[in-house]
Amino acid sequence: MFPSRRRVTTLLFGSALTLGGLTVGGCGAPADAATAPPVRRSAPPPDRHVPLHGAVNCRDLGGYRAEDGRQLRSGRLFRSDALAKLTPEDVTALGRLGLRTVIDMRVASEISFDGADRLPTGLAVTSLPVDDTGLFAAMQAAIATKDPVEQQRRLGDGKAEALMRAMYPTFVTNAADRAAFGSLLTRIADGDRLPLLYHCTSGKDRTGWLSYLLLRLLGVPHATALRDYLLSNTLRRDADAAVRAQLKQAGLMQNPDLLIPLQEVRTGYLAAGLDRLQRDYGGIPHYLSAGLGVDARTTARIRAQLLH
Repeated sequence: MFPSRRRVTTLLFGSALTLGGLTVGGCGAPADAATAPPVRRSAPPPDRHVPLHGAVNCRDLGGYRAEDGRQLRSGRLFRSDALAKLTPEDVTALGRLGLRTVIDMRVASEISFDGADRLPTGLAVTSLPVDDTGLFAAMQAAIATKDPVEQQRRLGDGKAEALMRAMYPTFVTNAADRAAFGSLLTRIADGDRLPLLYHCTSGKDRTGWLSYLLLRLLGVPHATALRDYLLSNTLRRDADAAVRAQLKQAGLMQNPDLLIPLQEVRTGYLAAGLDRLQRDYGGIPHYLSAGLGVDARTTARIRAQLLH
């Protein structure tokens, strides 16, 4: 293991790796700009992306059209990666969104490593943790070995992808996770809590699952909801590639591409969760009502708040 001052933080989810005085990775520019490769930004999608220096996957969920012709209101609901690395300018930009509610789905170990959200004055965060099934710890432990053979054994030959596929069904089977998702949806139904932003660490898995469910609840077609889910790959691509390059440069991984399945979202990951949802609940409506405790009245209120 590393000496205590060499702390591996949440690389997989897009935060930083601290090795003595050198910060590796993260959403913004590397700490040692003279030796670390620059982070190049992917071109953001129009309208929905909220450009921040300390978070790359923040976006407005509005603008999508439901199958009945109605459209999701813009400026009401936002999804994001963690807000722990926001700059003062980012905090000002976040303040301009007029947020009333911020919900953090990270577990305690993620917050302790990555830091609490940085928010505009007067805006408090609500914690609704959703379990990451030990993915955070597994990634940290693999990197900490600094052993390419051991890293290949732990993450190679489809093992990293299998870790991701195993996590999504727990969004269906884990009662505490279901309660957290249900509580979040109940808050969205309360107009006094809007505009609302919810996030996990990278804004791609727990946030992606909830966003897919929300879009389907609102009548957005599967293909459109899937594109929104996969958009995380576009927004995170450059920051995640910089993390891999810096891991290699720091001598921690000979083959940092082993992390790609952990950094990405893939159709198969979402499908693993949806397959379990279908087996256990027969479809999204029953999962929402029986699994998450979101009754028909709450669903109707969500639609009334977000569609026009």
